[in-house]
Amino acid sequence: MQISKRHLLLAVSALGLGFTGLARAHGNEDHPKKAGPVRKEQKDWGIAGDAKAARRTIEVRMGDNMRFTPERIDVRQGETLRFRVQNTGKVMHEFVIGTKAENAKHAELMIKFPNMEHDEPYMAHVSPGKTGEIVWTFNRAGSFEFACLIAGHYSAGMVGTINVTA
Repeated sequence: MQISKRHLLLAVSALGLGFTGLARAHGNEDHPKKAGPVRKEQKDWGIAGDAKAARRTIEVRMGDNMRFTPERIDVRQGETLRFRVQNTGKVMHEFVIGTKAENAKHAELMIKFPNMEHDEPYMAHVSPGKTGEIVWTFNRAGSFEFACLIAGHYSAGMVGTINVTA
């Protein structure tokens, strides 16, 4: 039986995807964005926003010093923000909005399962030198966090605060 170059290339590609798909979940590769509409699920810290409703853009930088700039963001309840998140470092970072309890729980899972993939509208996984974006509506008052939950980053202090006032 003769194998064409095309069939051989397809077979090798399929094998490569099978073995490396999970291993690269938090390497220096961007997570592929899911096609289709964003799933709008109410969370304690708000709900995915519509880009057209965002009246303010917050530029956030994250770096290998395990810090965000700015570290604190003030928001009015009901406000929809666009977060433009720039990774100025040399390793993958992420920007995840949540409660302190949710982020701490998720950070523990990331230590146990560092290759786990996740993609939610309140998360941006950003490769070195790249920029990601989140549009979020803060429809609940309270104090929330944004954090990098990649294994070890959260415990190193890569956390910021979002204060939402009524």
